[in-house]
Amino acid sequence: MTSTATRPRGARARAAIAAKTLRTDRWWLAPLITVIGLGSWVTYATVRVFMHKWYWVDDYHYLTPFYSPCVTEACVPEAAHFGRFLPGWWIIPDAAMTLPFLLLFRLTCYYYRKAYYRSFWLSPPACAVPDGHKSYSGETRFPLLGQNLHRYAFYAAAIISLINTWDAILAFHSPDGFGFGLGNVILLGNVIMLWAYTISCHSCRHIIGGRLKHFSKNPLRYRAWTGVSWLNVRHMQLAWITLGTLALTDFYVMALAAGWFSDLRFIN
Repeated sequence: MTSTATRPRGARARAAIAAKTLRTDRWWLAPLITVIGLGSWVTYATVRVFMHKWYWVDDYHYLTPFYSPCVTEACVPEAAHFGRFLPGWWIIPDAAMTLPFLLLFRLTCYYYRKAYYRSFWLSPPACAVPDGHKSYSGETRFPLLGQNLHRYAFYAAAIISLINTWDAILAFHSPDGFGFGLGNVILLGNVIMLWAYTISCHSCRHIIGGRLKHFSKNPLRYRAWTGVSWLNVRHMQLAWITLGTLALTDFYVMALAAGWFSDLRFIN
């Protein structure tokens, strides 16, 4: 029996379309912007991490998050709040205890997975556009099996956010006593955004209320789950905002440490 015999009476054969997609809009623009944005940020962050300088402002105790906590022997003693116990080799980042976990948290983030799958891997680049690969196996093979580590990376990211919060608090206590300047505003704003991004994570939302069967019996957790759910809807925006606040904070501290300009002080 031929395929024409199985079609309903009056139905037409499917059109033979040579084009890969019928979309006429600029569907390629979003993946392109993502490649430029993520690529630029990764380049900047990599250069800064391995510069090994201009990360600490002794006058105001400003420490860039790219070097927190500073734990190598190359760290300035005043910036090493948790000790210096790793070799000061160039190849080892000064924040080697936290950067791998932050990278893992971002790489396995549900939004970032969508972003770099579509932009760097073209898998697929957009809705109604064919995948750039001949076969598709999902996340069932190495190295994508590591995406399941996201729930564990969340705990590490929460601890690192606590460390960044501690750095922001210490920055209010300079050698001359309590002080408050533009750098404090930037550090504090970055910490707030990092917390918002971290707790808006899908794993955090599941931890708070994912296993509850009766919200009415757990009113406090329900309130927390509602708040996290509100943030979770904005997880994509927070993912990009925190990339911006991290780069801004690092650049501002670097500029002060390099002597390019002075901090705008409000108190002391």
